[in-house]
Amino acid sequence: QVQLVESGGGLVQAGGSLRLSCAASGRFFSINAMGWYRQAPERQREMVATITSGGTTNYANSVKERFTISRDNAKNTVYLQMNTLKPEDTAVYYCAADVKWLGVRTYWGQGTQVTVSS
Repeated sequence: QVQLVESGGGLVQAGGSLRLSCAASGRFFSINAMGWYRQAPERQREMVATITSGGTTNYANSVKERFTISRDNAKNTVYLQMNTLKPEDTAVYYCAADVKWLGVRTYWGQGTQVTVSS
């Protein structure tokens, strides 16, 4: 079994910054892509940013130039640095990881709340 544990959410004023972390633990061979997704009330979950094991990144247009995703493969951890936060960034943020063990399976974290006040 694989666990993803997120941390770093909270309440911040518009224009502020937060850094999210997500650490994977358990039994697996390797982790392929990792990513961050978010879900606001009454909206569908959406991709925020993803990163491959080789470091190739992809961002939603709404967060480009403001958010940066990175990972530490030795620690099986993915980060999301969020700058210039806006009220519309308010959501529950989830990390996801494509984990290779007996095949490849996507695991999800429990989510962390990010609230941006205006």
